[in-house]
Amino acid sequence: MIIYPTIQVKAGQCVNLRRGDIDDVETYSVSPSEAASGLVAKGAEWLHLVDIDGILQGGQHNGDVLKHIMQSSGIPCQVGGGIRTMSAAEWWFAAGASRIVLGTAAVKDRTFVHEACARWPGKVAISLDARDGKVVIEGWREKTMYSPLELGKAFQEMGAAALIYTDIDMDTEQPEAGFAATIQLAKELDIDILSSGTVRGLDDIAVLKQLPGIAGAIVGRALFNNRISLEDAIAVARQPVTKAPFL
Repeated sequence: MIIYPTIQVKAGQCVNLRRGDIDDVETYSVSPSEAASGLVAKGAEWLHLVDIDGILQGGQHNGDVLKHIMQSSGIPCQVGGGIRTMSAAEWWFAAGASRIVLGTAAVKDRTFVHEACARWPGKVAISLDARDGKVVIEGWREKTMYSPLELGKAFQEMGAAALIYTDIDMDTEQPEAGFAATIQLAKELDIDILSSGTVRGLDDIAVLKQLPGIAGAIVGRALFNNRISLEDAIAVARQPVTKAPFL
């Protein structure tokens, strides 16, 4: 299982969202470039980059900052946040992205997903964020009628390379619900599942490691707030799998 350290950028600064609220951010003093360099030095295999302003407004609002990271890090980077057109996707690939992540646009425009997956096979991931069992879009502000599994099956058929799943309730008072939904997706789908928002400590990585179908864990706040180290996270993720009989 691969650990994907995440760098979320808003107005050029490293941030993390509190309780899945895009208007309630925790800002860090380290610059995005410094954060990326530090993560690479500690053994990161991939970086997960998010343009928070892009989520809100579309476009490449932190494009220059993230482009610099992608072109200087020396490791693969996946990037998301406001990628809603083929031209936007082209911009990010030209900037150095190894994989793009589609969120709101994927839910609203299935034709876009078809076209992107056909043009860049193996390089398009879909991000599904859920609250109370339903997918939310537009920066977590709008709840849809779709379940994560329903959309996951649709995007798998379209050729998505991976599904990034975030259960926003994991950041509040219902962490067990997030694991249950992640387990269901991993069991029901054949594409790689990248779990996001589930890692609060090393024990969570150890749990995810045992689940068939979980190809990676996206980790942000736990790293930035020094609850875990990247070196320890990678070490746990690389441990041999000892499958429990009930999984």
